Amino acid sequence: METAETQISYLNQLPLGARLHIRSKTDWRSAVISQIDAEKVTIIVCSPTGRTYRLRKKTESEIAFDGEIPILKIEVHEDWRENFSKYDVRW
Repeated sequence: METAETQISYLNQLPLGARLHIRSKTDWRSAVISQIDAEKVTIIVCSPTGRTYRLRKKTESEIAFDGEIPILKIEVHEDWRENFSKYDVRW
């Protein structure tokens, strides 16, 4: 029996509502998959100010797992724990 980590390697293989981490321009942020189409996946990203915004990525975008946490792959290797965004504590 294979684990989910070995079975899932692309963004479109995650289910609707799946949570993952995404690298923004300045830091790593939490996100959720909101829509899956034939050509793109729409992701809602949480901003540190409490707002959200949408990103659209190709369905073939690769993901990696850190334990059970899916992470959208970037070209540069960086530990997401070192630069994870600080969210407003009021939320």
